[in-house]
Amino acid sequence: IRDEVNGYNKNLFCIPKHYEEDLERVFIPHGLILDRTERLARDIMQDMGSHHIVALCVLKGGYKFFADLLDHIKALNQNGDKSVPITVDFVTVKSYC
Repeated sequence: IRDEVNGYNKNLFCIPKHYEEDLERVFIPHGLILDRTERLARDIMQDMGSHHIVALCVLKGGYKFFADLLDHIKALNQNGDKSVPITVDFVTVKSYC
């Protein structure tokens, strides 16, 4: 996203009431995030070829993105010409800031 992009008016989206006062604009719509996540899954499948995929999720903040990404990879695995083995694991990271 370029610095001069002002985002989208929040009135174009369904915003939960408890966020309405805190939110000014929406910079990246959810649909765009889902589309890019699906594209990332396709790129991973193409780049990995038939190699085993080891997927590692950093817990707390990354679980939703990780789950969406794996759903797309699994769908490609089921509907594609090839099936790639996937191993899933999780880690927790502690910040020392």
